[in-house]
Amino acid sequence: MDQRTAGPLASRVRYAGLRPPLTPTARQPESCITHSKFKRGKKSDGIFREGSAVKYAWIEKQRRSFPFPVLCEVLSVSQSGFRAWQAGGTVQRKRLTDAQALVLIRTIHQEVRQAYGARRIHAELRGRGYRIGLPRIERLMRAHGIRARHKRRYKATTDSRHSLPVAENVLERQFAPDAPNRVWTGDITYIATAEGWLYLAVVIDLFNREVIGWSIKPRMTTDLVIDALSMAWFRRQPAPGVLFHSDRGSQYASHAYQARLAAYGMRGSMSRKGNCWDNAPTESFFNSLKNERVHGMRYATRDEAASDLFQYIAVFYNRSRRHSTLGYVSPTTFLQNWIERQDQQEMAA
Repeated sequence: MDQRTAGPLASRVRYAGLRPPLTPTARQPESCITHSKFKRGKKSDGIFREGSAVKYAWIEKQRRSFPFPVLCEVLSVSQSGFRAWQAGGTVQRKRLTDAQALVLIRTIHQEVRQAYGARRIHAELRGRGYRIGLPRIERLMRAHGIRARHKRRYKATTDSRHSLPVAENVLERQFAPDAPNRVWTGDITYIATAEGWLYLAVVIDLFNREVIGWSIKPRMTTDLVIDALSMAWFRRQPAPGVLFHSDRGSQYASHAYQARLAAYGMRGSMSRKGNCWDNAPTESFFNSLKNERVHGMRYATRDEAASDLFQYIAVFYNRSRRHSTLGYVSPTTFLQNWIERQDQQEMAA
């Protein structure tokens, strides 16, 4: 084991299973990449239908992971054409033209399935090395009708009308813990499919807003929330004392769930009756999920919906989506940056 992770830091973080997400380059050497990597599918059809400029912008992003000639061949563009485009709008250029900036904005907007508004697109462009101001992005998006998915409000799912014991609101809207595994939150939402309802329970670490546990079932039972909690515990294996906050739903107030919290050495906290703001970060995640992915979808089966939910949570939200509360980096990146700072402090001490 690396000495940096074997010392006091490991005991403080207690974050089992944390690994930097593998990049395409790390997963396999360039020599092993073949045309099969770029087979057209539902998620990649869009780039094949776009014009050359959008394809060039996509190649600009992917060329560190895949051979440049293969990218050009598969997208049916010339290498000389790409270089000509690049000469007019590379990262090194002091200022992008409006046309070049618009191509990049459209590319990112398509990549995230219209989930980003101007601020997140601005952060994404800055993260990729492009120097462009937020007002300019807002102007271009407004002029060309590019906007994030329309926001909608969703109803509460759990039912607090029961006679089970409830915990005090220990959290009291203190949503910014100073380290991982201090405060976890949970809640349940529902997804419509042609086969009937599907229910999703999540567990979120408030430190980096990462969804660390989830469970998807056709019925809203106590097992739904217990499975999500168990997944979170096995992934993180935190030291005793984690505060777990939820609403007063019967699933969370049940004897079985409270027994599981006690077995994991966790303390319980519950929102005041009918007050969704006491669990605002979890409600915010569900709003993002519904507005950025579920709204407008027509899931034919529960399996199809479950697969899409997994892709949103594990691939997009945790690893890629830029979170405003985290300074417009993803939950995974935020946690990795924190661990690196802890490592540096350990080594300097």
